Amino acid sequence: MSKTNKILKGFAGLILFLVLMLSACTANDQDNPGQRVSKANGIKDEDRVKLNFTYWGSQDEKLAIEYACKKFMDKNPDIAINPIQIPNAQYNQKMVSLAAGNDSPDIGYMTGDLGEAWANEGRFVNFLPLLEKDSEYKKEDFLDNIWYQLSPENVWGISTAAECFGLYYNKELLKAAGIDSLPSKAEDAMDWDSFVRLAKKLTLDSKGRNAENPEFDAANIRQYGVMFETWEEPINNMIFSNGGEWISPDGKRFTLNSTESSEAIQKLADLINKHHVAPSPFAAKSLPSMNVALQAKLTAMAIGGQWMNLDLGNAKVNYDIGVLPKLKKSVTVGLSGATVLFKSSKHPEEAWKFFKWLSNPESSIELYSSGLWMPTMKKWYTDTNLVAKWVDANPSAHPAGFKDAMMNQLLRNGVPQPLYYMKNSSKIVPVVVSELDPVWMGKKTAAEALRVIEEKVRPEFKGRYDVR
Repeated sequence: MSKTNKILKGFAGLILFLVLMLSACTANDQDNPGQRVSKANGIKDEDRVKLNFTYWGSQDEKLAIEYACKKFMDKNPDIAINPIQIPNAQYNQKMVSLAAGNDSPDIGYMTGDLGEAWANEGRFVNFLPLLEKDSEYKKEDFLDNIWYQLSPENVWGISTAAECFGLYYNKELLKAAGIDSLPSKAEDAMDWDSFVRLAKKLTLDSKGRNAENPEFDAANIRQYGVMFETWEEPINNMIFSNGGEWISPDGKRFTLNSTESSEAIQKLADLINKHHVAPSPFAAKSLPSMNVALQAKLTAMAIGGQWMNLDLGNAKVNYDIGVLPKLKKSVTVGLSGATVLFKSSKHPEEAWKFFKWLSNPESSIELYSSGLWMPTMKKWYTDTNLVAKWVDANPSAHPAGFKDAMMNQLLRNGVPQPLYYMKNSSKIVPVVVSELDPVWMGKKTAAEALRVIEEKVRPEFKGRYDVR
């Protein structure tokens, strides 16, 4: 997923570069990228192997993906890539529709829930035999927590990119409160009480009083201390930090209804309903996205995913990243959608070749230097020369705290999202998310909600996949 030999300095430069390159490609021809390259290389279009590649993402990501495809075709003029962008919210529906019409792509992004179901139906190519016989890549080259698999012998998907969570903060708002920076290293992570005190100090009402002031008006907050989202992965950071788990190690029990998980979820809910330093899901509906809220100074901090760096860097926000606060141990949840190869493809070797291109940051470095993705290959975290290509190349999207709070934290203290290993996740995750809504609204305690969740999940719980 990378592009040029020169590292552009900032996402604005990236977009301009991509637009110019794509404009040059389309100036005299309005057909698809595969046809353009075909003509440029003097190869008849009908003689080329054609691959359909489905993906989701923003318009900026679309430009980057299309340019990555063009670069691949420049190097491989006998292969034509047809990139098909599908909106996130419609992705699964569209994939089901394509499959019903026997028109599945050759390679594409895949969600964990639909992917699990289709993997059990045998629709995807197993990556392990491909890696075992490949002369360039081996399984050991990749990070440990990026594999979607049914068993130790069957990997049906590999994370499209590595992603994790950190504590974003607006440097100007912290400076106004007399704070220069937040800790970025795991060993220096704030304990929860320290984090709550900080969030109170940074939460201001309409008259400028912070949440530590006895006269603080919680009904009229103009600046929150922190924002966080309530889908399963953000809250898992604290659940796992407190020693909680969704599934027992032997895979026989659903264990989210535990003291450890209950404590962690309640602490998060208390940020909203007890300490009044974070907006409720209802209040958050009237606020912009977290990265925009951070930029607009509506929140001083945000527990957010690595992908926020793209927009924050592009907007030149004066921000930094700290390591997440900890309960019992310092962790960050590793997550990502999968990239899969479809067994129905008539060109499996070419699809594998394209997958390798996408997985190698050398091919499209801007997808990483822009802040959108983190690499899935280990050496891009440990080789200082390679780190310089994607992290140091763009300080706007990788501020000072990024290396320790995200890059090194994922490598050393990353824990995988349950979707990587939990069976029947498409039935379990929605129950958990919906039944926790009353907790965020202050209508139930975490302990009460988890008891209901356990009852509802029990008929759907099938255990965990053996991913040793």
